[in-house]
This record gives sequence, C-alpha cells and structure tokens, in this order.
Amino acid sequence: MNQDQLLLRLLDEAYEKSAWHGPNLRQSVRGVSAKQAAWRPGPGRHNIWEVTLHAAYWKYAVRRRIERGKRGAFALKGSNFFPRPEPGKLTEAAWRAERDLLEREHRALCVTVRNAQRKGLPAKLLRQICGVCFHDIYHAGQIRLLRRLQEERGKK
Repeated sequence: MNQDQLLLRLLDEAYEKSAWHGPNLRQSVRGVSAKQAAWRPGPGRHNIWEVTLHAAYWKYAVRRRIERGKRGAFALKGSNFFPRPEPGKLTEAAWRAERDLLEREHRALCVTVRNAQRKGLPAKLLRQICGVCFHDIYHAGQIRLLRRLQEERGKK
C-alpha cells in the first residue's frame, strides 16, 4: 500500500470502515435517536448532535484548505460548534439531515484528497488530513462515552 492509498484508507477507517481500534465515527452515531443525540451530560456540555456537526465542519474546513476555497461556504451558518437541536427541531428528520451532512462532507473530503494527491500534497496539508482521522476517532470515543453515560443515568 502506498502513501496515497494509506491516507484514504485511514480516512475511511476513522469514519466508516472496519478498524482495529473499535467503533468509528459513523458506527458511533448509528442507532442514536434525535432525543438521545440532543441529551446533555450537564449544563453547557456538548451533546452527540453537536459533536457530529463539529466533525462535519472540520472535514469541510480541511477540504476548503486543500481546495483553497473561500471561508464561510459550510452548509450551516457559523463555525466549529453549532448549538443543536435548534428550537422546535428535535425531530428524527432534522437529526437524519445533519447526519447526512456529515456523510456528504466525508465523501467530499475523500474526493478532494484523491484529486489533490495527483498533484502532490504539501506536508502541512498531509498533517491536517491525518488530523481529520484522529479527530474522527477522538469524537467517536466521546460519542460512545456520552451514550454510555446516558444509559447509566437512565437506569437510576
């Protein structure tokens, strides 16, 4: 496996493919309802929904850097963390739409990386792409922890 194949493989393992480290990001949100995604472990703490959009945003941000695109082109207004659910939008359809946004951003990033590899990627961008992999894995673990906390609190 060459460096280009490895980079794309790592992106996919961190997001959706079977990996040695356990659940990836996509597996971590699978089966989570809108109500579960909106649950907060405490005041001012992020929920699963917000972490999911945060991951989508950073996939977009790295893709934008590779493409040298303009800032502010993300599908949602704002950056980094997006308070969720929006008032009156605690619905399965709203949660599904934003999981779909994560999926689209992952796909778009992979296409951009594949295209950029043909031209050669500078080390700075290679580090950022690897950072997306680490970021996905970190937040997959965070989401699993939030799910477990929620389950434990529900038993009491």
